[in-house]
Amino acid sequence: MLMYIHLLLSFVLRCLNKGAIVRDGDINDDGSARNSWELCSIQQIEEVKCLLRIVPICISGIICFVALAQQFTYIILQTLTMDCHLGTHFEIPAGSVISISLIALTAFLPIYDRILVPIARRFTGVESGITLLQRQGIGLVISPISMVVAGLVEHKRRNSALSNGGKSPMSVLWLAPQLILMGIAEAFNAVGQIEFYNKQFPEQMLTLAGSLFFVTLAGANYLSTALANITRKVTTRDGHTSWLTDDINLGKLDYYFYFIALIGVLNLFYFLICSHYYQYKSMSLHAEESIKVHTKEEAEAEVNANTDAPKK
Repeated sequence: MLMYIHLLLSFVLRCLNKGAIVRDGDINDDGSARNSWELCSIQQIEEVKCLLRIVPICISGIICFVALAQQFTYIILQTLTMDCHLGTHFEIPAGSVISISLIALTAFLPIYDRILVPIARRFTGVESGITLLQRQGIGLVISPISMVVAGLVEHKRRNSALSNGGKSPMSVLWLAPQLILMGIAEAFNAVGQIEFYNKQFPEQMLTLAGSLFFVTLAGANYLSTALANITRKVTTRDGHTSWLTDDINLGKLDYYFYFIALIGVLNLFYFLICSHYYQYKSMSLHAEESIKVHTKEEAEAEVNANTDAPKK
């Protein structure tokens, strides 16, 4: 017996349901569609709906990762102007500071799975503790908070650097809070996105579900570059100094972090609207019995057996 998953007809994007209306001349004599671009099955229509419903959620993930992308750019520049020593004999390489975010991500995941999920399950009754969209939403809340913290630390670092000849005596560990928040935000949003795509993609396209997450990462990097270029162009009008200069001590990097935080807040409201109207895909499991093919001799034997059987 073969089992297959059948998507149930939904009432969102009902305009697409017209693709399943059979008109004169749409069906061949053998029952197949004459033109698959004009006549589709309900299953095909629901698969398209699944993809269209995912797109707005994917866009919110792109904007969320713009904040997380900052740890690979300006945070490294901050590290170069800070005290990277731990004790008297060990110095942290500037490029290794972002590992704090990865450590926070790695450490938080088992805490979430082993402690937070069972606690949340008691209150929500949901097997995963919280829904997939709620998990992403928590990441969207933490992301702008990390940018606000980054702006506050940068303001303090720049003032300290300007007062000490361009090199701040502040320890590089001042960057740890924002990096830890970024790691936790990634644990919620990034992992939530991967799980969301794997469960909400059409069954025939599950192999592409994981790749969509990397599309959001790539989109976030492109968007981050575009925002940086726009910020430089806008802030240098009328001869003003750009927020993003080669020497970060002369710029206003903290303003840029606040700007990213503002975008994150707007993105959070956008996500809340999208998640409110989002409808999880509904499906049913169908059984398809295998068909046994008889030879001519077997068929005749079965007919004779039925004929000779005594009638009640």
